[in-house]
Amino acid sequence: MSPEPILLDRSRPPVTPPPLDWLTLADAFESACLLRCMAPPAGSNPRRPAPVHPPMTVEFNREEAAQRMRQLLDRLGVPVRHEMAVGGLRRRYELHRISVPAVHRTAYAQVVEAGWRQGRRELLGGPVPGASTARRVWRPRLAAAAWRAALLGGGRHVRRHILGVRLTDRELAAVLVRGAALLDVPALLRPGTGCFVVSVAHGRDREQILEATALAPAPDR
Repeated sequence: MSPEPILLDRSRPPVTPPPLDWLTLADAFESACLLRCMAPPAGSNPRRPAPVHPPMTVEFNREEAAQRMRQLLDRLGVPVRHEMAVGGLRRRYELHRISVPAVHRTAYAQVVEAGWRQGRRELLGGPVPGASTARRVWRPRLAAAAWRAALLGGGRHVRRHILGVRLTDRELAAVLVRGAALLDVPALLRPGTGCFVVSVAHGRDREQILEATALAPAPDR
């Protein structure tokens, strides 16, 4: 009896990468949220879905957002180049460009994409019966990370009675609404001109969001 032939071209199921640990997830998820705050290219549909893959170069008009992105990627082991340009005539402005060297782009894309998928699932997936202590602790931290990114990288929409952000990404807007609920703060989502506005009320709700998003010393890994 002849041996059974070996099928060398037999298709194999795709290997699912292991989930990120909580510390890595928090940094990767906040990086992904910062990227989703970026304005769409000129001439494109403003309420567009975010790109499938993270861009290798991103421009911020606020130094704080660029510095935070640089800090997050540094903790994720992704070196970047930070360049600053000054433009404008009557109104001067700064443009901060963060770019990832080609040799690190695959690792950068993988960790940011995994961070968005896993973080979004944690926040939008609803409470898990019998959730672990770590999950109960880290889900509000992920919510705070999303709000911190939006306050740094999104368009500020501040009025006397609200604190809000303008976003073009619908999924990020949904994440912020759910994230606010995890921080015990009700948030409103409404359409704006070519964008979405997510806001919380002035007073206790605003202070609670700002307190949750305040940067603390980085935890030990």
